[in-house]
Amino acid sequence: MAEFRTCPETGLKIERNAENLIKWNVGIAVALLAVGGLFGLLMALTRWPSVHLLPADFYYRFLTLHGIDALLAWVLFFEMGLIYFTSVVILNSRAVCPRISWLAFGLMLVGGVLINIVVLLGKADVMFTSYVPLRADPLYYIGVILFAVGALIVFILFFANIINARREGAYDGTLPLGTFGLLAASIIGVVTLLHGAVIMIPTLLWSMGILPSLDASVYRLIFWGLGHPSQQINVCAMVAVWYMTAYLVMGAKPVNEKVSRTAFVLYILFINVASEHHLLVDPALSTWHKIVNTSYVMHLAVFASMIHAFCVPASFESTLREKGYTAGAFEWLKKVPWGNPAFSAVALSIVIFGFLGGITGVVFGTEQFNMIRHNTFAIPGHFHGTVVGGTTLAFMGFTYLMLPTIFRRKLILEGWAKAQPYVFGIGVSILSIGMMAAGSFGVPRRHWDITFAGASFPYAFDPSIDVFMTMVGLGGVLAAAGGVMYIVVALGSIFKGEKVA
Repeated sequence: MAEFRTCPETGLKIERNAENLIKWNVGIAVALLAVGGLFGLLMALTRWPSVHLLPADFYYRFLTLHGIDALLAWVLFFEMGLIYFTSVVILNSRAVCPRISWLAFGLMLVGGVLINIVVLLGKADVMFTSYVPLRADPLYYIGVILFAVGALIVFILFFANIINARREGAYDGTLPLGTFGLLAASIIGVVTLLHGAVIMIPTLLWSMGILPSLDASVYRLIFWGLGHPSQQINVCAMVAVWYMTAYLVMGAKPVNEKVSRTAFVLYILFINVASEHHLLVDPALSTWHKIVNTSYVMHLAVFASMIHAFCVPASFESTLREKGYTAGAFEWLKKVPWGNPAFSAVALSIVIFGFLGGITGVVFGTEQFNMIRHNTFAIPGHFHGTVVGGTTLAFMGFTYLMLPTIFRRKLILEGWAKAQPYVFGIGVSILSIGMMAAGSFGVPRRHWDITFAGASFPYAFDPSIDVFMTMVGLGGVLAAAGGVMYIVVALGSIFKGEKVA
């Protein structure tokens, strides 16, 4: 028999199983962000020429873990919490098959821990992409498969929760927009993880010596059906958080909800296909195929992001104008709750994702630009703008809403919480801009030393490059400080915050 409680602030009926699943998934996500963020700081201090902290072997080892923990594990664990929040809590329903939900959580946790142990032992210095013929210990691939299977189960449970809520009459009309956004994320998630199964299982067999070889070009093609679309799960979840935060903080609703839903549908149809911009320098694909993918199909997915980029701020403006803030063109902008960390995190997320992630993604994903940018430091600058400045910052903001609602704890260090989105957002922006500027001068990506693959071509050939790489180091330190502030507030509130009735 399902047990419910009613939140006095939101009026939501919160089922006990869903509440506990959200707590554990979000709690583990925050812990993984702490680990991944630490490795990210070490990366920034190593690429900073005047510091150059780590030796080469540790650099590539920690770079592998930084990608796994910060780019994949932290975000996906948090999204599992969002799945239960949007498919159970928002719908005033119950979680179906809670035992299977806990099994999925266990698979993800065991897989994530196994990956970290194997990499730290020096048995999988293959970086995030694990490109063949780089070979990791079989336990590494087993960890990836366990993690992916656990996430796949949760995505499937999302659909089961919605069907159950509809059958029991838990909600009326269409799905709430936040739930609809996670529906899009779950559809993309199933397709994405099936790609992972297609390529990771034979790669495991190859690492065990059962398969004699793997075609490297086939691996790259199918891997990016896993690697890049997994970030589009993040985009859908991030945009859903934008809409939900706007409503929960300000009561803001979309100006035209049908348009917003249409944009999510465009993500489902086109975002996975557009992932091939990672392969534009790959000789295995035809030129015609590359041009169609990046010059046409990708822009349909970009169009969806442009719709959301206008719709969410428009909901802020229309809501405040309805409340009477109509003096001049921008009085409403002064009245938005900039001191609320949930809102400020979302506002900064929209700006950073739009300018440093979305616009640069269009440029770097275009075939002609991609040929001269893809293997440079500019590409990490782009995806730090999307995944870190966009998705991570939005999830940080939503944590501040879940702490009193789900964890039933008041925030500790409220001053820190108010400042945290600005510290983190400014740091990530400096980091991202420094990376993209250095990459425009040809600084290589994923490379330990300060030359081009050992060639006699140092950064010092242009003094401005040292300035850009210093920006990377300073931005990384500032972003890490903002990350520490978030982790202290989040975990401190969970364990030490005053209880909410």
